Amino acid sequence: MAAGTTIDALGQFELHPVLGELGATLRFSQSPALMIVAVVLVLAFLYIGMRPRAVVPGRLQAAAEICHDFIHNMAVDTIGPEGRAFFPFVFTLFFFILAGNYIGLIPFSFAFTSHIAVTLGLAILVFVLAVLVSLKSQGLKFFAHFMPDGAPMALAPLLIPIEILSFLSRPVSLSIRLFANMVAGHVMLEMFAAFTIMLAGLGIAGDVLAVGPVVINIALMALELLVGALQAYVFAILTCIYLREAVAH
Repeated sequence: MAAGTTIDALGQFELHPVLGELGATLRFSQSPALMIVAVVLVLAFLYIGMRPRAVVPGRLQAAAEICHDFIHNMAVDTIGPEGRAFFPFVFTLFFFILAGNYIGLIPFSFAFTSHIAVTLGLAILVFVLAVLVSLKSQGLKFFAHFMPDGAPMALAPLLIPIEILSFLSRPVSLSIRLFANMVAGHVMLEMFAAFTIMLAGLGIAGDVLAVGPVVINIALMALELLVGALQAYVFAILTCIYLREAVAH
């Protein structure tokens, strides 16, 4: 890498059309393409894993059953008995985000969860579902939540707008949390990879020093594997919490 060359750490998040001219015409970028790949991979994992239906499961079937039980228990334990009805939604949400996070760690790939449009769309979907469930299960009593119990009515003009803003901020915080973590991790990986290339071009001393960024990148990759799973879990558990509040009377 020549001296003075800039590092474009954010260039990896640019969208480019795929499928040639057809992709450019349809504005079909690598983001929706990899979303389809993520869905196919998750479905293939579940189908192939559960196809044997063995009493003594093999490794893949055991992994599929563990994934099923983990999300099912999380939904039921957090939401309550009503969580069984929302289990398919939470399960789909968790593994869609998890697959997107991990696909983005493959070299020359793209993390569609690093785009705020995707994470905000998922967060709005969760928010709208929670509101609809609240209105169905609680009726007009749902709006009573915007006035804290025991608060004097004289403070209603102040408290109600604050509660409404707090409620409306949920999809924003939910989306930014996932988006920011994915962007930060990928920028760090890009930066230390660039440092490795820059140092490697400085002779023997540079080659020795380049070992440092390589080691850091290996540690960052391990951290990103953890963060990818953790962020999918956080998104799913917050979805369960919002749905629990929705079904609670």
